[in-house]
Amino acid sequence: MILGLSIPQFTTLHVLISFVGIIAGLVAIPALARGRVLPRTNAVFLWFTLLTSLTGFLFPIVAFTPALGTGIVSTLVLAIAFWAWYGRKLAGRAASVYAVTATIGLWLNLFVLVVQSFLKVPALNALAPNGTEPPFAAAQGTLLVLMIGLGYLAFKASRKWATT
Repeated sequence: MILGLSIPQFTTLHVLISFVGIIAGLVAIPALARGRVLPRTNAVFLWFTLLTSLTGFLFPIVAFTPALGTGIVSTLVLAIAFWAWYGRKLAGRAASVYAVTATIGLWLNLFVLVVQSFLKVPALNALAPNGTEPPFAAAQGTLLVLMIGLGYLAFKASRKWATT
């Protein structure tokens, strides 16, 4: 039991939290790249993405795993994004810091979504049962290229929407 929930129930809660963060991020970060700051959507994205990482740490940990490492990196990146958003209110260079760290936070959540999709969706698992096959690499590579492009656009736009 985790927080009074069975492991399957807690897993469902964790996945729902992740989806809220991902959906909010898929709205917030492209808006940033277009020069628009959506305060509520960014707040939902930040908090739910952080909750995704934090609830991930509540699962039984037997050994260090890639999922645990991803959660640690995500939490550290999000701490910087929180500082830029709430601490510095996107003033000056904090806007660029936020654009980069928020994009990385979204990418990490999407990275895990792709991993879990290849593990849990039978059609995808048939294409890459070990997670090392070309279809998996192509999916992750495409995601990475798209996120680098989105991050670049958000970074570039951050100079225009930064507060002083």
